[in-house]
Amino acid sequence: MSAFVLSCCLIFWARPFGLLAQAAPPTVENLQQIQQKVEQYRTGVAKQQQHLQKIKGAAQRRLEGLRRNIDIATTQIESNEAQIAAATAQLQQLETDLVTTQKAHQQKQSATVARLRFLQRRRTTSGWAALLQSQTLEQFLDRRHQLKLVYQADQRVLASLKAEANKINTQKQQVEFKKNEIALLTQQLSAQRSEFEEQAQVQAKLVKRLSTDRQALAAAEVQLATDSENIGLVIQQRLNQRQDANTVVVYGTGRMSFPSNGPITSVFGWRMHPVLGSNRFHSGMDFGAEYGSPIRAADRGTVIFAGWYGGYGNAVIIDHGNAIITLYGHSSQLYVVEGQVVKRGQAIAAVGSTGLSTGPHLHFEVRYNGEPIDPGAYL
Repeated sequence: MSAFVLSCCLIFWARPFGLLAQAAPPTVENLQQIQQKVEQYRTGVAKQQQHLQKIKGAAQRRLEGLRRNIDIATTQIESNEAQIAAATAQLQQLETDLVTTQKAHQQKQSATVARLRFLQRRRTTSGWAALLQSQTLEQFLDRRHQLKLVYQADQRVLASLKAEANKINTQKQQVEFKKNEIALLTQQLSAQRSEFEEQAQVQAKLVKRLSTDRQALAAAEVQLATDSENIGLVIQQRLNQRQDANTVVVYGTGRMSFPSNGPITSVFGWRMHPVLGSNRFHSGMDFGAEYGSPIRAADRGTVIFAGWYGGYGNAVIIDHGNAIITLYGHSSQLYVVEGQVVKRGQAIAAVGSTGLSTGPHLHFEVRYNGEPIDPGAYL
């Protein structure tokens, strides 16, 4: 900027001094005009510096938000690791109990089976011999009853041991499922934490680049335009999946409430970019809300997407039926999941600055058949 102003000054000053050398000296009016033009350039430079300073401050605030998210994710990871440790200890105890029970089971089973086999082999001699040695009919019936009780007792022991082993195996399987569930959650949070750290590094570089290079913003605008086109395909894909699954559609009322309490900072359509100075198409409506403030569903419907999507950052997409879709981008936190039915005015996320964003705000879109349309016609 300073070099630009200096070159401009040299151009304007060179002309009058050239005239001074070749013709009459500059008049007071000429000098005043040159001074006015220099002041205009100075004013333009100051405005550009103010724009860059605002963007830099917004990026720094976003960086602080990302660091807070890292701290939250770290706390959740530590909590899950403690749960994994407890589940692992419980699993080890169950495995130890299972080994002990299996050993006792094998010993009892071996003894019982051996006794049954011995009795089976001697059924024609010992069993009958014991019965035939009876002196009276009552003694005969009593011995027969006793032998029957022995067989039944052995069968109950085997059944009991088998049931106990099955129960312990079931408990072990349940603990394994729980352990896998917690491990997957920890893996997800670890990836999320790594993602936040990567974003923080990128954002720190972006803060530095925005101070000297406007191409960073131009590249961000191109990426957002690409993501805006691609997300239309994602919407159509999710709608086709719901149609194939014969999912019941929750229709909206057709009259949408404002998704945020913040003021509207940018409307739908073509606009002059405040920094780049060129016309850009804005596919939604921006609300300049505070970081962490609630984002509410504009109408009732079903969540068909809730997660990270490129330049939109954390985003929620709601199907309201009749080919009407709403999108909520750059959220700091998501309160809903895919497939969840939401009511009009329900908090679905929190305002943030994730994705390609220069400060906390809500980017709100209304789409018909996947194509963005003016939200103002529905609010």
